Amino acid sequence: MSDKELRTKSDKQSIDQFIHQVRKLPKQGGERGRLIFALDATASRDATWDQACHLQSELFLATRDLGGLAIQLCYYRGFGEFKATEFVSETGQLLNLMNGVSCLGGRTQISRVLAHARKETRAKAVKAVVFIGDFCEEPVDELCHIAGELGMLRTPVFMFHEGADAHARAVFQQVSKLSGGAYAPFDRNSPQVLKDLMAAVAVYASGGAKALQDYSNRSSSEVKRLTQQLR
Repeated sequence: MSDKELRTKSDKQSIDQFIHQVRKLPKQGGERGRLIFALDATASRDATWDQACHLQSELFLATRDLGGLAIQLCYYRGFGEFKATEFVSETGQLLNLMNGVSCLGGRTQISRVLAHARKETRAKAVKAVVFIGDFCEEPVDELCHIAGELGMLRTPVFMFHEGADAHARAVFQQVSKLSGGAYAPFDRNSPQVLKDLMAAVAVYASGGAKALQDYSNRSSSEVKRLTQQLR
């Protein structure tokens, strides 16, 4: 399977609106908020990978204007392959890293994502973890245990669920709740939903709960439901 190139064309109006909103957010004393962005890159997500990369590139093109966000890209795929980049704060750096990612068949490795987030936030606080995936093939108790530890460390996990698999939904909801984060579903026919959700987490990681509440008041119903889960 050849690597897919990111498509960086964007809806300029929606990006301009987002930038206008986040420019008004309070900064956190000059300290960059750290966000881990984790992706399931197994074969089941191949059909929507191009679309997802397109939406992600739109969001990250706007993060330069958040004034306080550093992002680490994580993904798993294939036979036990798990990758985590350095934290980057430039859009071009992140897009270059994402350019090399393609989907390969394999089992889910959500526990490695959570354990990695635990390790990172113990070294230096991680404001939020975003996970995008569609299935779960791992022991639930292990995932919930690590999620609870992340909750104690005040590192919420936002589980964005592609598709309608009932088992994954139940697991993702537990992980998000135990970590102090939130769960939200989306599908390939609702790209705007994913864009709004990702923007909301970026706002939270950069400006905190108050900034997210302010953003939610002006945003979609999906973002409002996400925000309500954090209360």
